[in-house]
Formats: sequence, C-alpha cells, structure tokens
Amino acid sequence: MVGDLQFSWELGGAGWATCRIADGNAEHRAHVGYCTDALADLLYAVTGLYGGTTDQRASFDLEPVEMRWLLRRQGADVSITVFEFPDGATSWGSPDETGGTLAWSSTQPRSVLGHKVMEAAVTVLRKHGEDGYLEKWMRHAFPVAALQDLQRLHRRDDHCPHERCRNDFES
Repeated sequence: MVGDLQFSWELGGAGWATCRIADGNAEHRAHVGYCTDALADLLYAVTGLYGGTTDQRASFDLEPVEMRWLLRRQGADVSITVFEFPDGATSWGSPDETGGTLAWSSTQPRSVLGHKVMEAAVTVLRKHGEDGYLEKWMRHAFPVAALQDLQRLHRRDDHCPHERCRNDFES
C-alpha cells in the first residue's frame, strides 16, 4: 500500500543492527552486520534518488547472507525491492536480480521513503550519539554527512508536512 511505510534501524550488541521495513502488506526484518557502512550506504542510496539517477542500490552484510536493496524512482514514487543472496562472499557485485530471493517489495512516494529513512537515522543519532554509535558499530562512524545531505534534499524537494522536518532534524 502506497504511503504506509514503516522503517527502523536499531543498534543491537557490538557490531550489529536490526533493520525493519514494512508496509500495509508485509514486513522484512534483518540483522545487519558491521562489515559494511550499512546505514551510510542506505542514506546515500536514498539521497541519490533526489538527483538525475533513477536507480540506486545498497547492500548489507548479514553474515553470510547479503541483503540488497534496489531503489528505482518512477516519477514521484520509488519501487523498493529487497533481495537476499545466500552467500555474500559470492554474490557481492553480481547482477541485481540473479541468484537472489525476493524478500520484500513495495512502491512508496520518494518523500515518504526519504522521511522514514532520515527519521530512523536521526533516532539512532539521538539515542546513541556519535561516540555511542561508533562504540556499537565499531568499524564506521555515524554517517553525519550522509544524513545532512538527505535532510537538505528532503527539505528542499519534498515539501514534507511533518513539522519536525522543517524544524528539528538537525543532527
């Protein structure tokens, strides 16, 4: 169902996070490992949807599974498709829809996707701070620049009705 997107990113123990995405029809939840700069990769992929490129991707290491998000902008909407590949060591960099299993898909307004991903990242930053994020994520600092880029483009292009977008999403 368009517009009913839910998204969360919650840091767990040392070196992993729970990523949850859902709409009115289905939910996908995964435990993402710290081997990649996963939250930054997702923020940059969503930010890329605000430019001239219509296709973006982000891959996460689920140790050993690879979770790959394909984002395809179609006008004001984005097709979100999540695939899981059984062995990230062999699937990394492979063709997008070859060898993976469809885990979740939905079409949502770009403004909603941008808002939800941005909101989840801000929640992580507020809860843990930059130092706490690095302590838990271990290999990568909190992606401040990626969040700021998404905030700027979301504010500029999406005319978001949420007052928080206009006033207090500063990191």
